[in-house]
Amino acid sequence: MPDRREFIKDASLLTLGLGAFPSLLTYGVGTNVAKSFVLPRSTPEMQGISSAGISKFLEAIKQSKQEFHSLMILRHGNVVAEGWWAPYSSEHRQQLYSLSKSFTGTAIGLAVSEGLLTVDDPIVKFFPEYLPTQISDNLAALKIRHLLSMSVGHGKDSILLLEASAPGVPWEKTFLSLPVVFTPGSQFMYNSGASFMLSAIIKKVTGKTAHEYLRPRLYQPLAITNTTWGENWEGINMGASHLRMPTEDIAKFGQLYLQKGMSNGKQVISADWVAQASSKQISNGHNDSSWGYGYGYQFWLNPPGGFRADGAFGQFSMVLPEFDAVVAITSESIDTKATMQIVWDVLLPEMRANLLPVDKAAQKTLLTELKALKYDPPQLSTASPLAEKIAGKEFMLDKNPFNAKSVTFDFMGGNCVFTLKEEGKPDIVITNGINHWVRKGNLKPSAHSLFSLRRIDFDSIVAASFGWQNDNTLVLTWRYIETVHGDSFTCVFDGDKITIKPLFSVNRLQGKPDDRADIFGRAV
Repeated sequence: MPDRREFIKDASLLTLGLGAFPSLLTYGVGTNVAKSFVLPRSTPEMQGISSAGISKFLEAIKQSKQEFHSLMILRHGNVVAEGWWAPYSSEHRQQLYSLSKSFTGTAIGLAVSEGLLTVDDPIVKFFPEYLPTQISDNLAALKIRHLLSMSVGHGKDSILLLEASAPGVPWEKTFLSLPVVFTPGSQFMYNSGASFMLSAIIKKVTGKTAHEYLRPRLYQPLAITNTTWGENWEGINMGASHLRMPTEDIAKFGQLYLQKGMSNGKQVISADWVAQASSKQISNGHNDSSWGYGYGYQFWLNPPGGFRADGAFGQFSMVLPEFDAVVAITSESIDTKATMQIVWDVLLPEMRANLLPVDKAAQKTLLTELKALKYDPPQLSTASPLAEKIAGKEFMLDKNPFNAKSVTFDFMGGNCVFTLKEEGKPDIVITNGINHWVRKGNLKPSAHSLFSLRRIDFDSIVAASFGWQNDNTLVLTWRYIETVHGDSFTCVFDGDKITIKPLFSVNRLQGKPDDRADIFGRAV
């Protein structure tokens, strides 16, 4: 493990690296920055990583063809590199997917510390009103620790069954009605329904949602403020998913666990809980994949050591104690193993035990590369003779599964203003830049109309662009920048007729057609 004392011993070299980072003078290498949750910034070399090595890492990301949205690398408690691929940016919330589970597990850890429950409490204890008439031996044996370690004993993940509960039926009742076919604790099976139940238990014992419960205990000590967490119809946070927060807060969370639960001299989470949550509680493979190195309490263990909070499509807070490092990533990766492998194979070997010599040229190059990270919208034709003919016309849409009534296209100031109408609902207006992103004023409502409903059933700022594929085909490209995903809509005009062809971003990345039907309409 890198020796922190080597950095203190070499602190006299610190001032040599401050030419490009003058504001860093207040953060000396020998100071106790690792205990502060106002994350300090540093040059990579000051923390034992070469700027050229991080540039190499960025190039590997580019070559991987995985769509990163943000990146933050921490070493010895300092942010040494951070970047957002425009139109994503630092101030916006990121969709965590199953990275949310680690926050749910943390809420349980805090409740344990407060004496509200123990990991050996049986689940049936908390929901007597929802128990089936016959309680099987396996259900009676099911404990909180089994929910935490994904060893419930179900035959398959229960989350879809919970979501399909009949109207008015509590999800807890559905969960408890499912057969526990294996002895709890005997085998691993990833089960998002288990994480929901942990969230439900928090609300049961505290009277607060997990989100409310965490606010004074976790969020406030870490200065986490810009968060949302979706709930089911009962007002229970989803637990398994639906939490959103900015990238830096994801990094702070990982740094807290790296510091064994300490923040600013305060034990925010007990060191004992951190040790349990980050230790192998159950085997889940034979070290034959990035997910086969064991599972803790709502954390995965990493192949090179340490552990991580892990969400679909590449949302990570990687904690690497051997390297005294945290790596936070948000992305829309269709190969999350490849995303992690870049960290293991390219970034970690660049981490050294000693302070590195200053390399101003490499630092300048790295800063330029980080600032230049972006995704350009499709570069299409900027004009069509059809624009003048369709401008302002309302296209009434045939009956469709999206309940969309009509669409209108207006062209002004180099932008295309797209208006979508539904019966009895406010209009949705999205301003699209010609071959460039426009964000101001654009909002995707939650679970609404043409927008994909695939786990992005919450609102989001929209970065939107448009261009002409040919004289009769207009393409709208939208990135929902507070979610992982996006959409494009190809609008084909034929006289007074319109055909709208949707394409979800995951399908685009996988080279597959969208499963949403085309929408047809006619100008009035």
